Formats: sequence, structure tokens, C-alpha cells
Amino acid sequence: MERIYKKLLLGSIMAVSYANVSAQDSQSNKADTAKKLKEFTVKHRRASTQVTMLDPMKRELISQRELLKAACCNLSESFETTPSVDVAFTDAVTGYKQIQMLGLAGPYTLITRENIPDTRGLAAVTGLTFTPGTFIEGMQLSKGTGSVVNGYESVAGQINVEWRKPFEDKEEKLHFNLYQSSQGRSEGNIVYRNKINEKLSTNILLHGKSQWLKQDMNGDGFLDQPLDKQFVGANRWFWFGPKGWEIQGGVKGAYVENTGGQWAYEKGGEQIKGKPWGFELNTQRAEAWAKIGRMFPNKPGTSMGLQLAGLYHNQDALYGNTNYSGTQRSFYANLIYQTIIGNTNHVIKGGLSSLIDNYDETFKTTNYLRNEIVPGAFAEYSYTHSEKLNLVAGIRGDYHNIFGAFATPRLHVRYAPFKKSVLRASVGRAQRTANIFAENMGYMASNRSFIVQGVAGSANPYGLNPEVAWNSGVNFTQKFVMDYRDGAVSVDYYYTHFQNQVVVDVEDAHTVQMYNLNGLSFANSLQTQFDYELIHNLDLRLAYRWYDVRTSYGNNLKERPLVAAHRAFVNVGYETRNNWKFDYTVQWISSKRLPSMHNHHGTGVTAESYSPSFWQMNAQISKSWNDKLEVYLGGENITNFMMHDPIVGAKDPYAVGFDASMIWGPIMGANYYAGFRYKLR
Repeated sequence: MERIYKKLLLGSIMAVSYANVSAQDSQSNKADTAKKLKEFTVKHRRASTQVTMLDPMKRELISQRELLKAACCNLSESFETTPSVDVAFTDAVTGYKQIQMLGLAGPYTLITRENIPDTRGLAAVTGLTFTPGTFIEGMQLSKGTGSVVNGYESVAGQINVEWRKPFEDKEEKLHFNLYQSSQGRSEGNIVYRNKINEKLSTNILLHGKSQWLKQDMNGDGFLDQPLDKQFVGANRWFWFGPKGWEIQGGVKGAYVENTGGQWAYEKGGEQIKGKPWGFELNTQRAEAWAKIGRMFPNKPGTSMGLQLAGLYHNQDALYGNTNYSGTQRSFYANLIYQTIIGNTNHVIKGGLSSLIDNYDETFKTTNYLRNEIVPGAFAEYSYTHSEKLNLVAGIRGDYHNIFGAFATPRLHVRYAPFKKSVLRASVGRAQRTANIFAENMGYMASNRSFIVQGVAGSANPYGLNPEVAWNSGVNFTQKFVMDYRDGAVSVDYYYTHFQNQVVVDVEDAHTVQMYNLNGLSFANSLQTQFDYELIHNLDLRLAYRWYDVRTSYGNNLKERPLVAAHRAFVNVGYETRNNWKFDYTVQWISSKRLPSMHNHHGTGVTAESYSPSFWQMNAQISKSWNDKLEVYLGGENITNFMMHDPIVGAKDPYAVGFDASMIWGPIMGANYYAGFRYKLR
């Protein structure tokens, strides 16, 4: 788009210059009446987050400028200014955060790195921390079921993360970032780019983090977040060859070590009554990927690409005397062929895919082994009738070695009744295998008993059926110009209906029960958003979101626990001419349903109730010099709101009733941070 804007602006300037010269020539003999046109500059300021208007699938394009409005230390912390995504702690011990879209937990959202599946399987919760914010160039966020080209798993939507590209001249040669928080978190990031020649380029991306300060803001004797060490390193290469060939590949490694729990706990300590209760999690992860593509110059609109990815992930966790370990080995391949039929109004994609997952998990004393092998084929047809109407219809068929054959149809339609108005509709099916332990590790920070009610003798993973859901939605986007400044209004509604779901039932204070759905389970999501540049360089974003998420627990249809029905959001950003930037975000989060649980005095079980609503505020100020050095200072949760008793039974963690998983709000108070970014061109 930047190239298009530059061409349009250059054409306007050339036209004005030509008119100016012609006017001067024609008036050469009338010097006394000739007039010179004044110079003028045409500027266009792109919004930090944009909504596509031509695509049948609504996509929010989140730029790097949007990400820099906050500290953005890793992917789980990259959505503070994005109202479409909710972020909450999984428990009061591990410090991990999980996202929600359309009222559904993070594993229902397909997260990809440049359209290759990234955070899934055993890393469904912890994996968001393996992508440092400094690595990210931008993101595309779409709600509802996406393209069949990317697989069959996305239920709530897709977040596609774009990394920094070494071949792009706009990228600096060296990017260096340091971060320090008042809560004892130190981070360092380096991105080095080397464009060897016009065809070959590479970059190295390094990240190191340490949580070195013990703190207990609520005075319950537990660390508010674990001490940890984390290292992430990656290297990627791009090669642009003759005759339309393009090859890229990369490797990435991550190592994480967490130690938390009670204040006096030391790593490797004995976990028995009378001793400090501790939490440990060690993770090692290695990835490799490649993309091979070719454009056919003699066949306009025709291309072919092959995506390959391999993964090894190992994690060992200890929650008091509950142990959980898991190893995942995965391989992914996706072959895509695209061409046009007659003209560009008819585009068709087709291809073959293969997904192989090998899991080896141990929870307490029970071992769970499984191999999932899923070959598949897909086809997708894009039709453009006019500038007003286009659609994308796709279907894929896959054969799962355990669940058998299944089909995944999806349809997206766009209609633009007016130039700046777009109405879209979508419907589609999704299927996934629930990793019941990895996706619910937060409940391990309790003394609840895990009860898996799978079908005895079944070959299905954990004895449970696959999760199957249909998602349908409509959205309307209206862009406008008022007083020479751009604005946009959007309204989204999505409905997700589960044909089957692995229900995680925590309605009983003593247990975590997992079983196949027997009844209804659905999620309604409605969101409105307003974006406008109030005055030059002062951006305003207002949003309201409503969820109605219900599931059958036993024979009772109830609200999903720990999901806020309402959320109101305001973000204001301002940039000055001398490169000062100010950003302020405030949001109101409504009450959440709390299932029955033990009380804090250990005298019994309390009935289900609702948490209080609360406000949160974040702010950041940054200043840059010469496009090389940027210094930033910010605060998170600056109202200092937090749960004062986040852990039930904190004084006796080995007794019945201990529970650190019922988290409805912040577990830490205000956090202030500072850092700088240095860029070498």
C-alpha cells in the first residue's frame, strides 16, 4: 500500500508541476500578469490499525506502530490497545496470561507465524511468551473461521504474526532494546539484519529475560509471579532467485525456567505438608521451517508454494505434589497452487496438506500417548462480481487416523453498497483435538482432583471426542472523512455453536471434571468500535464488547465461569511534531461468574457468585531522536487495582480447599517500566 500511495502522490505532484510549466510558457509574453502557483505538500498518515475494505474476510491490520504504544514484551502482552482480544491471568502462581476471542479461550484461536501454525498443542497457554514483541513487524487479526488453506482448527479466529523481514530496506540494520520494570523484570532484545545482496538476506533475533525480584503485594505468602529465566533465539534466511523462485527458511529455539510458589520455596525443594509449596516449570523448544514458492511470469496470477515446519517441545511442571510433563513432536506440510480462470475475477486455490502430532504426556502417575496423522486436501474459489460484491468459498477434506474422515466448508461474502461502506458475512466449520492438561494447567495450581470422564476402551485421545463447532458472523464497517480527518465505525456479531466440546467443569469445589458435551454450548459476541483522528495526530478509539457464553455443565446450562459479559474500552494516542508520543488506555471490565468454591477461612464451600467489576488504566510516554534512539516510560494497572485474596487456602496449601485458579482480575498492583530502543540504519 505504501508504494501505491507514493505513486499516487508522485503522479499528483508531476501533474501540478506540468501545469505550472505550461502556464508559465503560455504567459511568457505577459510577464506583468503571470502568477506563480504556491508549492504544496500532500501528506497521508496511515492509521496504526487498519481494517481491510476489499477482502471478503474482515482483517484488522495491526502495525508495529500500534504495538509500540505499549511495552509489548511478548505476544501475550501485545493486545493492550486491541479491544478485539481479552487477556487474563490463568492462575495466581505461574504468571502466565491467556487470550480470549469471541468469549472463547486462547486454544480456540489459530495463531500462526506468517501463515504457518505456531502456538498450538502443548504450548497452547505458555507458547505466547515464546514470541518477543521486538521480533514482530505486525499482525493480522480476523474473527470467525478463516481460510481452509490454513487448516481446519480455527474456531474463534486467526492471529497471523509477521516477523521482521531482512530484505526490507525500511528495516534498520541493528535494533537493540532494553526494558526494566518496577516489579523486577529485565529484558534485552537484539535484531540484526544483513542484506548480503539483492537476492540473499538474513537476520538474527535474540531475546533474554529475567524475573529476579521476589514480591508479594497481597501478603498471602506466595510470590505474585515466579522467578524465571528465558532465552529465545532465531535465525532466518531469504533468497530471491531467477524465474520467480523464492526460498526462505529459519530456526528458532526457546528455553524457559520458572520457579515460584510460597516465598520460602527453593528450586528442587521437598513438597510435603510442613514444607513450602512450590511451582516449577522448565521448557525446551526447537523449531525449523521453510517456504518454497514460485511465481510463473508467463502465467499471470499463477503461483505455487510449499510450507514446511517441524517442532520439538518438552515441558516439565510441578505444582506442589502434582507433576505434569509432556513432549510434543510435530511436522506440518502445506502445498498450495493458485491460478486464475479466464481473468482475475475468478481465482482458485488448491492443495494438499499433512499434519503429524506425536504426544507423550504424564499427569501424576498416568501416561497418555498418542499419534495424530491428518492428511488433507482443499480447494478455495474467489469470485469478484464487481467492486461491490465478492466472495470466497472453500472446502477441505481431511482424514484423521483416529477420528476418521471429515469435511470443513467455509464461506465469506462481502458487499459494499457504497464506496466507504462494507458489509460482510461468514459461516464455517472447525474441528480440533483438545489437549486437556496443557490447556488447563492453571487448575493444577489447586488441590482439586482431575477426573477425565472419557469413554472406556476408546482409542480417542483421553477417551474424548474431537471438538466440533460452527461459527457464523456478520460485520459492518463504515469509513468516513470529517473535517479532513479519517475515521471508521464497525459493528461485529458472531455466533459459535458447538456440536461437541470437551467440557471443563469446575462447578464442584473439589474437582476438575472433563467430559464430552451433553447439551448446548454456544457463544454470542457483539462488538462496536469507533476510530477517529480528533485533531491532527490525536487518535481516539472507543469500543464496547458484549459476550453471552454458556455451556451445559451436567444438565444445567450456565454462563461460562471467569468470562466478563461486558467490556468498555478507550484508547487515546497523540504524537507531536518533535517526536513525543503519548498513549493512554482505560477499560472497564464487568463482573464474572464464579463457580462454587471453598471459602478463604476453610470452614466450608460457598455458593456460586459474581466478582466485582473493575477499571484498569495503562499509559506510556516515549521520545525519539534522529530516528535512532527512542526512550519510553510507562505504567500498567496504574489504578493499583488487584485481587486481595487471589489464593483460597493460601495458609495451608497442602490441605483440601487450596485453590489458586479462580482468578477474575489482576493479581499484581501497579507496574512501572522504562526502556530504550536503539536503531542503526
